[in-house]
Amino acid sequence: MNDFEVSFDFAYTLELLPTLLKYLGVTMEMALLGFAFALVLAVVIAIIRVFKLPILDPLSQLFISFFRGTPLLVQLFLFYYGLPRLVPFLVNMDAFTAAVIGLSLHFSAYMAESIRAAILGIDRSQMEASLSIGMTKLQAMRRIILPQATRIATPSLMNYFIDMIKSTSLAFSLGVVEMMSATQMEASSSFKFFESFVAVALIYWVVVIIFTRLQYMLETYLNKAYVK
Repeated sequence: MNDFEVSFDFAYTLELLPTLLKYLGVTMEMALLGFAFALVLAVVIAIIRVFKLPILDPLSQLFISFFRGTPLLVQLFLFYYGLPRLVPFLVNMDAFTAAVIGLSLHFSAYMAESIRAAILGIDRSQMEASLSIGMTKLQAMRRIILPQATRIATPSLMNYFIDMIKSTSLAFSLGVVEMMSATQMEASSSFKFFESFVAVALIYWVVVIIFTRLQYMLETYLNKAYVK
């Protein structure tokens, strides 16, 4: 026990927490923006997949296959270092924007499949009933199907959001100054790598616990009408 106390500086870990918390806003901004864009794109892709729209459906399958089949870190490097060489007007794209785009596209591929499964989980008779009273398929989807699918998809979508929060740590590889980048800099200057990474791990852990609790509250709210 004494050896552990000598080799691990608890005081430094505690002192470092306020410094790292200053960068929590950047981490959460990336995660929230990434999730918002990913959700919109995922809904569009899911609808394309459900309706099996010509041309768009094969393209959406290719999109999902690529972003689910390659590592997020590779995708971030492609967007930040590779894409500007192919699309000149993106040459001034900053690392933060590249990170948000990468997170959005990567997680939209997973979220689209969750939303598609949720939509397909709704009884087909509801779509048929909607069409029988004069609704178009898109109107039925927006007014009847998607609201119900939201309840089914919420747990998996929230899990992806929590995973996205943790994945923002990869943005430091592009030069984004967020919690992981700040930790790396503090550890390099103090040579207390273990203490530094324990500090950032604790922050991520607490943030995830908070959002896990919010997820439970949201699920409870959405399931109210279904609990007898």
